[in-house]
Amino acid sequence: MDELSPLDAAFLELEDADPHASLAIASVAVAEGPAPSHDEFLALMRTKLPVLPRVRQKVVRATLDLSTPVWQDDPSFDLTYHVRRTALPAPGGDAELCALVARIMGQRLDRDRPLWESWVVEGLEGGRWAVLTKLHHCMADGLSGTMLYDVMYGDAPVPEPATSGHEMSLLSLLGNLVRAPLAIAGGLASFAWSLLPVRPSSLSGHIGSPRLYRVVRASLPEVKEVAHAFGVTVNDVVLAVVSQAYRAVMLERGEHPARDSVRTMVPVSVRGDRRLDNQVSLRLGFLPVELESAVEALRMVHERFASLKKGHEAETGHALTELARHEPFAPLAWGVRLGAGLPQRSIVTVTTNVPGPRKPLRVLGRRILEILPYVPIAVRIRTGIAVLSYTDRLAVGITADRDSTPDVDVLATAVQDALAALLSAAREPSVAGN
Repeated sequence: MDELSPLDAAFLELEDADPHASLAIASVAVAEGPAPSHDEFLALMRTKLPVLPRVRQKVVRATLDLSTPVWQDDPSFDLTYHVRRTALPAPGGDAELCALVARIMGQRLDRDRPLWESWVVEGLEGGRWAVLTKLHHCMADGLSGTMLYDVMYGDAPVPEPATSGHEMSLLSLLGNLVRAPLAIAGGLASFAWSLLPVRPSSLSGHIGSPRLYRVVRASLPEVKEVAHAFGVTVNDVVLAVVSQAYRAVMLERGEHPARDSVRTMVPVSVRGDRRLDNQVSLRLGFLPVELESAVEALRMVHERFASLKKGHEAETGHALTELARHEPFAPLAWGVRLGAGLPQRSIVTVTTNVPGPRKPLRVLGRRILEILPYVPIAVRIRTGIAVLSYTDRLAVGITADRDSTPDVDVLATAVQDALAALLSAAREPSVAGN
């Protein structure tokens, strides 16, 4: 039996603290037709069971969380429970697919079973079909989740099971903290500053259980073209586009997009191996929604997040989660639940950008055409944006609380408009010639 890491277990505690949260991540692989039979897909999954032991295990928790939760083989494991099949109503376009994703992802996984589902979806327009893969966040982060694609449909090595033997020893960890006291102190100060409340707006607040989901597609080479033209990173481009989208929503709602209106949580990978678990830290920064120009927003994003990187937030967060491995679990669990129960007012959204498979993949001989990402929302965060690249495509998945964010299409359209504006600006002679 393997123990969950404190970070893995924290996602369970957060879900317990918010009755309206379903903390599962997901992706939708859209493939060319024809769709395989149910028996064919089950047979494929059975061939992967021996190399992915985690999918046959469930979480076992101690009374009052007096010890760390563990992964334990499920004696009643039934593959047919986890592999499901459905079909879209006609015409099987984005609207129907997004509605299905929102409905599936708004429902919690059964804690008495392994925490995953795989949905074969028939009836996509153009003779296509899809596989929606749903994993509880305690099993994997976005990057390890995408590694599963290479295992399921490619020839990549199998991720290692996450075991306590991989953790950094307490002596080694304390040594690192002693050697870098200024960096850690700076990171803690940066974290503390990031916990200050944002300017109140309709972008955050109470959420319900139902979700909305939208997808925006882009060309990865074009996004890289923008990044190259302005001397920034792809992640900067993503954050600038998101900034412009939230600005558009606020203006549409008659609200003033101020400098301190939208702080986003940006997961940062600290992955050093191929374990199937969570190896992420985070940065917390304000999106420049106060700027009207997409180009100015891009430059400001680059400046702000470069400064955050120098503040060692991600390194400090990683050090603290590693230190938590050596602490009694019960106080950590109770602290997470207590904190999640308080009305947090410092984070408005989450923006995650995950590099997906670089090479084209096939499922049962059918080419996977695109992969669409989904990020969960909770604790007063009414929207979340996930970006995933696959070959030369970039997909933006927008999750929204159905009750408070019925205008999610404004956000999606603004993402498209901002991407177009940045690409046009990047191709202007004055920029392209530099």
